[in-house]
Amino acid sequence: QLSLFRFTVKRLFSTSHSSVDSKEMKKFQLLAHKWWDEEGEYSALHSMNDLRVPFIRDTLLNMSTNYHLGNPLSGVKILDVGCGGGLLSEPLGRLGASVTGIDPLEDNIRTADQHKSFDPVLAKRIQYKSSSLEEIVEESMETFDVIVASEVVEHVADLEMFIKCCSQVLKPEGSLFITTINKTQLSYLLGIVVAEKIIGIVPEGTHEWEKFVPPEELQRLLESNGFSVKTVNGMLYNPLSGSWSWMESTSINYAVHAVKSGAQGQSGPADALSETESEERSATAGTTA
Repeated sequence: QLSLFRFTVKRLFSTSHSSVDSKEMKKFQLLAHKWWDEEGEYSALHSMNDLRVPFIRDTLLNMSTNYHLGNPLSGVKILDVGCGGGLLSEPLGRLGASVTGIDPLEDNIRTADQHKSFDPVLAKRIQYKSSSLEEIVEESMETFDVIVASEVVEHVADLEMFIKCCSQVLKPEGSLFITTINKTQLSYLLGIVVAEKIIGIVPEGTHEWEKFVPPEELQRLLESNGFSVKTVNGMLYNPLSGSWSWMESTSINYAVHAVKSGAQGQSGPADALSETESEERSATAGTTA
């Protein structure tokens, strides 16, 4: 029965129908060597770490009873999907997590591998793999405590399949963190017209507005695939200061934390949080940066 299940999964996620968009791959191929240039094309992603790293760290710490000072994420297995050059994998590794970074673009993985090799501690804690998410589903069933997909879902070819795969490789009660861009007139104006065409903080052609995902749609997809959405926070980038901040509105960028339901579909400790506790925690996570 298990082998039949595996066969079905393999068929379902075979690369003939992939969440990877080949047009998107070509765009990022040209920039693969530029990931670690903090003043370059990826400067906004570098500064986003000031927001997304504490958000991930504090949310996980609030759900946990045991953590190590200095290495607060010690023992946590994280999958960083679409890891690029490792901009988010590295700070998560520094917090003690065991990180697997995957990206379908080999040049990105080469850059990430080379950069982590400068730090012997990170070299042990992080492993990178040139792979799409669906390619690792069979070997990684319910393997990870946490999945991070930051600035990725607006580039995938099949979002529902992507979320299904996330659910399959996450342990029951595991956490999924997503940051992405809403599909609004404002996000078109700021995310594409201003960011790409006017001030050039993002390479032209990086984003397609049609692929932006409204938080309501993302929430619906997550909940129909066994996730409970805990937090949705708006994010704002200031191109003058080059810094990010939390904001009430999700009309441009936003961050989501969702928890996979427990083994028998019962709510686990993370699901048992009251609304007020969740709000307090997300507020805390939002102000730590």
